[in-house]
Amino acid sequence: MSDALKHECGIALLRLLKPLDYYKKKYGTAFYGINKMYLLMEKQHNRGQDGAGLASIKLDMTPGERYISRVRSNQQQPIQDIFAQVNQRINTILEEKPYLNDDVIRQKKELPYVGELFLGHVRYGTFGKNSIESVHPFLRQNNWMHRNLIVAGNFNMTNVNELFANLIKIGQHPKEKADTITIMEKIGHFLDDAVAKLYKKLKAEGYNKREASPLIAERLNIAKILKRSAKNWDGGYAMAGLLGHGDAFVLRDPAGIRPAYYYKDDEIVVVASERPVIQTVFNVDFDNVQEIDPGNALIIKKNGTVQTKEILEPLERKACSFERIYFSRGSDAEIYHERKMLGKLLLPKVLKAIDDDIKNTVFSFIPNTAETSFFGLTEAVEEYLNERKTNEILNGQRTLSAEKVREILSERPRVEKIAIKDVKLRTFITEDSSRDDLVAHVYDVTYGVIKPEDNLVIIDDSIVRGTTLKKSIIKMMDRLHPKKIVVVSSAPQIRYPDCYGIDMARMEDLIAFRAALSLLKDRNQYDLVEEVYKKCKAQENLRDIDVQNFVKEIYDPFTDEEISEKISELIKTDVVNAEVNVIFQKVANLNKACPKNLGDWYFTGNYPTDGGNRVVNRAFINFYEGNKERAY
Repeated sequence: MSDALKHECGIALLRLLKPLDYYKKKYGTAFYGINKMYLLMEKQHNRGQDGAGLASIKLDMTPGERYISRVRSNQQQPIQDIFAQVNQRINTILEEKPYLNDDVIRQKKELPYVGELFLGHVRYGTFGKNSIESVHPFLRQNNWMHRNLIVAGNFNMTNVNELFANLIKIGQHPKEKADTITIMEKIGHFLDDAVAKLYKKLKAEGYNKREASPLIAERLNIAKILKRSAKNWDGGYAMAGLLGHGDAFVLRDPAGIRPAYYYKDDEIVVVASERPVIQTVFNVDFDNVQEIDPGNALIIKKNGTVQTKEILEPLERKACSFERIYFSRGSDAEIYHERKMLGKLLLPKVLKAIDDDIKNTVFSFIPNTAETSFFGLTEAVEEYLNERKTNEILNGQRTLSAEKVREILSERPRVEKIAIKDVKLRTFITEDSSRDDLVAHVYDVTYGVIKPEDNLVIIDDSIVRGTTLKKSIIKMMDRLHPKKIVVVSSAPQIRYPDCYGIDMARMEDLIAFRAALSLLKDRNQYDLVEEVYKKCKAQENLRDIDVQNFVKEIYDPFTDEEISEKISELIKTDVVNAEVNVIFQKVANLNKACPKNLGDWYFTGNYPTDGGNRVVNRAFINFYEGNKERAY
């Protein structure tokens, strides 16, 4: 993606099912879990580079022995930083106590992070400051082992104010309104309640407090706690949690907006945000990695039993399509196929834009996530040319000379690497003109392959704000002096903000929205903006379930092509000589290419949860009133 866009988070949960001595004997180290967690997190660094955290729990420790360890970092390379801290602590102790090297039992007692249960998180800061307090995992501490709660997630809640108010109603005094704190305290409240009720029951059965403790761990019903906690959640989430005594869970939202995959064998249970991460780290086949079903929780009890439980009734599946277009690792077998299909489905529009002149067209892509859809597009061009060659030869029958046949067969797409992403230049100069000049040099180009009569078709995975296209890419492409620059987006026009974890909070940031406003002005229909504002304003005090997305009316007067044409105008500056044309994917083709991920609210405004409509209306109100606050 050419536009800078913060997004998503990544989770990794690992439970070792064997004693640590087993891993020492088989793999040569009791640090097997720590090593695997490093790989699980590093392989998901694409999902978050603003912060990282790791927590571990040691099972069956005696009172007085530390059993929870946690480290977090918001440094420039946070994953490397936290594991450098872990290694330094372990190595310092081993240097002081060399006799621990081959004593696994004492390693577990005396070395931090050497345990059986781990939770890791990588973070993009989409909301709030990127302070260390915002970095997951979060920890809720208590002297009762069962009441210790560690939480990390890939999520965003649309109804934080409601959830915060609910906590106050049940007598809590949360220290802040952030959704992570709110969610953790909600789970913690019902965890406390469950532990207290179990203790009361066990006391009635004749057990004292010490005898009751292991029985509480055994009888604790995690599914029931999650059902009570998640009852009013509205958002997209894959929520992971560890309890101090050793239970663990990962809960996925009922629409399946945020992803979560797991694998289990007799040695480990592992959960991650991405399937190929598990495949790579544990060398397992695609079919052995399962998806946690929407509305379900994977629950791992302290005794090692694993089960999935339905916590919330599943909604219509609306898994995020942006995961497939851009965010997730393209090494996933399904995602790779889907991205290639997105490229193939764009061929008819591309042929129309270049007047079917493949001979005088160079095909390229904007590095690096658009590369796979580029392969799909060029394969489609090859297939199209082969069909055309076949018809020419058959229609020519015996009148074609050998030279003419060779000429026909030699035609193929001209594929070049035109855009090169240079080192990311830091905009340390605050003056606008100077900063813009630096931004314009983020990309470089390959000279000498474009002729003045050529079209240049360059594909990007998506176009959100259009800023980098306007300030950098189009200008750089124009230096090659093509006749026409065709920018192709493998995604449809992004018209609506996201509220489930992607950094698209403001309407006016979206190039498609700005294009629609410009068209309204051109056609003297701008009064519609005030009409939509009044409709949105009238819904401010309605229940989320009763709110409609009236922002759709801003786009209703125009066809997709009209908005695309206006976007083409907006991203072309006066210094660009070439004709500029922007092409977007059709929503129907997006759904065809990604049939399991039909969450297309970015493009259609069809939000999968009730809170989505309230957020988009609030985003429009903010735009109209000149309020720069986020809509959630």
